[in-house]
Amino acid sequence: MTLRAVCNRRSAVGALAAICVGASRAQTNAPLKMVVPFGPGTTTDIVARHVGDVMAAGLGSPLVVENKAGAGGTIGSDAVAKAAGDGRTLLMGTVGTHAINPTLYRKLPYDAQKDFVPIGMVGFTPTLLVVATSSPLKSVADLAAQAKAAGVTFASAGNGTSGHLAGELLAARLGGKMIHVPYNQGGQALTDVIGGQVQFMFYHPAAVLPHIKAGKLRALGASSARRSAAAPDVPTLQEQGVADFDLVAWFMVYAPSSTPPADVTRLRDLLQRALARPELAAKLTELGIESRALAPGELAAFGTQEVQRWAEAVRRSGAQLD
Repeated sequence: MTLRAVCNRRSAVGALAAICVGASRAQTNAPLKMVVPFGPGTTTDIVARHVGDVMAAGLGSPLVVENKAGAGGTIGSDAVAKAAGDGRTLLMGTVGTHAINPTLYRKLPYDAQKDFVPIGMVGFTPTLLVVATSSPLKSVADLAAQAKAAGVTFASAGNGTSGHLAGELLAARLGGKMIHVPYNQGGQALTDVIGGQVQFMFYHPAAVLPHIKAGKLRALGASSARRSAAAPDVPTLQEQGVADFDLVAWFMVYAPSSTPPADVTRLRDLLQRALARPELAAKLTELGIESRALAPGELAAFGTQEVQRWAEAVRRSGAQLD
């Protein structure tokens, strides 16, 4: 081989190496995309941005949040289900998108278990059963008596939401007449509960605690089996004799099922390191979100159990969407 050929070959190899290094750097610096299946300013959006910021920082990459709201979270979830598994596209899934919707929708455009791979649990939050401070209802027993005597009304952020289903399940457990009043937005529903137009509501601590502290709302019970860390003085419904009542909202990060196993492992490690950061843990605690450690092998089983848990509430509600 001539000296010129050797030099040309070395130049070609060097150019190829430079291209590979450049591609690797581009991939390393590619944005981390977090799809939020609900609108800006919602609890899911806030959680996604806090978690995504820390995860992206761990990668040394920018974060891109895409709000794809609509149809109870199905539009954004479906977009991720059909996205390429590039190791950079994630979904902030919820109890609604992955536990309630499989029963609520007749034709769900995605399979909540087959089309996603769970990256990790971010945390859960019990909802609080609240009434206006001016309400004569001082306990769950008072609520049960009123439902049987004359009926009561309860608000929610819409048909098929966790607040709606929690109310329907409570009606099934206590008996009596509980009339659902759906709203387009949870904030408006809460305003009408405070004003006494509707008698009670199940809603997350981040939204109701400021009103409780301001003396506008009173919490009668927590929807979980154990008391909420954000409201430890509020007894659970089970403590007050409501048998087998354990419903919590939760947030879990998912990736498309086509994501390579090596990327799944990397993303899971990245999320766990993010959740271990004290500043992120503090922000989630402020939102009333409690941590729940689940090993990778437990994530799929958890999803299956949650679909079964919420199916009863969906059937009880009679809600069915296309």
